[in-house]
Amino acid sequence: MSAAGLDHVGIAGPDLDALGAAYERLGFRLTPRAQHHAPGPDLVVRPIGTGNRCAMLRQGYLELIAVIDPALPSNTLDRFLARYHGLHIIAFEIDDPEAELARLRGSGLTIPGIAWLERPIDAPGGAATARFARVPMPDAPEGRIQLIRHLTPELLWQPDLLDHPNHAVALEEVALVVVDPAESAARFARLVGVAATPLAEGLVLTLPRGRVRFTSADAYPGVATPSLPFIAGVTLGTDDAGAAIRRIAGAIGRETAGGFLVPPERAGGAALLFR
Repeated sequence: MSAAGLDHVGIAGPDLDALGAAYERLGFRLTPRAQHHAPGPDLVVRPIGTGNRCAMLRQGYLELIAVIDPALPSNTLDRFLARYHGLHIIAFEIDDPEAELARLRGSGLTIPGIAWLERPIDAPGGAATARFARVPMPDAPEGRIQLIRHLTPELLWQPDLLDHPNHAVALEEVALVVVDPAESAARFARLVGVAATPLAEGLVLTLPRGRVRFTSADAYPGVATPSLPFIAGVTLGTDDAGAAIRRIAGAIGRETAGGFLVPPERAGGAALLFR
């Protein structure tokens, strides 16, 4: 068993409206604002303090997340934001959460169980509820690192949400800057069931869909590291060789060897490399 690919990343900020506006300016079509719900100790599902908007891609997606009700639990988001604003969540796609939980427990990891999450969503037939099953990596210093199974994928990947003015179509890579790339990559490899391979500067986990890169150097030219560990940015595939994003963000982005880079200060703290 292993993860099938990168499912999504979460970009966290203090203001969901401001974060959403920044991504709409970059040419993303976003889902409506929604509040998360989760079961409490009594197993009753209630709203929690976080909410999101998402840019659904044909492969994977970007989640913009913030605390929208400070009176309710933030599910550790406040702790993440105290470090820096930007990428704090990486989720890997799986088919069978029960089997993955058994595999990880068999490898010696202490995981309490499957975590359940849901949120309301606008669907063609009216209001609906998107549901998820998550298996988290325990005590991950990099952020909220988890395996995820979408129980209602048809509610998220709606056809009219998949075409973006910037022509982004796929979440291809997540890049992390860490103190010890070998140690971090080994923990991630244990979670996803795929061995790490060496790069010129660091290591990479290559999944059937997408990859995760670990380095101790700057992940992107000119992108500073605010603290370690740091989920620095993502690479997004386009279906027009990056032509649309160059028109949309030409004044704020720059060309690099890998494509067209939108700097973190223009994208909620996450570097976005389009190629």
